[in-house]
Amino acid sequence: MANFEKTRIANIALGCFAAIAAVTASPLGNPALAEPLALAAPGGGFSIFDRVLREPASPQRSLGSAQDGAALPAHLRRQVVDFRTTEAAGTVIIDTPNTYLYYVLGGGKAIRYGIGVGREGFTWSGVQTVARKAEWPDWIPPAEMLARQPYLPRFMAGGPGNPLGARAMYLGGTIYRIHGTNAPETIGGRVSSGCIRMVNDDVIDLYGRVNVGAKVVVLPAEHGADAYARARSGSAASVAANRTSVPSLH
Repeated sequence: MANFEKTRIANIALGCFAAIAAVTASPLGNPALAEPLALAAPGGGFSIFDRVLREPASPQRSLGSAQDGAALPAHLRRQVVDFRTTEAAGTVIIDTPNTYLYYVLGGGKAIRYGIGVGREGFTWSGVQTVARKAEWPDWIPPAEMLARQPYLPRFMAGGPGNPLGARAMYLGGTIYRIHGTNAPETIGGRVSSGCIRMVNDDVIDLYGRVNVGAKVVVLPAEHGADAYARARSGSAASVAANRTSVPSLH
């Protein structure tokens, strides 16, 4: 009996070894191979991972999508339009009376954004350059604003509750900025103290396109982009929207 049990165990062991050997020796058909995730799109473009690698995680990063241009009237949403101008590509033109900002692409095209501008008595015009840029900027109200509104805080750290929004581009040595807003319902209005405001999703997009040193032309309240183009080139500018969607850079 003992010999029979030993023989049965030995046969089982030999069967297991044979099965393992057969699996090891047999070629696997079409094995699944893991490919590493690409960190850049083909051709050197951006991928969704590129920004994650370059920027630290922050809960504030999601605010732009919550305040994007989807809720704006159609004419104030970011879009590519026909725009003839003698200004170089990369120039920013503020069309104060029509509450539009144009980012010149060249080739008779521009990206048009809806904006909020200065209220009566606080509009201005002229040519400036982008002196610096900031993400989630702190807000330090200038002395002129504090004199009018002494109840304002003297300092407010950057974040969702900050009136400068997600990005700011500072214009020359002035007190004025192109910046985001935590009040997207004011886009298309004349409510600021002279700064140019945009919904956060749009200002993040513009921020990614505009370089420090870029030219910014701010048109007076009584003359829009059409009049400016006629004065510059002797022909009317075409600013009819072609409803082309504008891909975001973020």
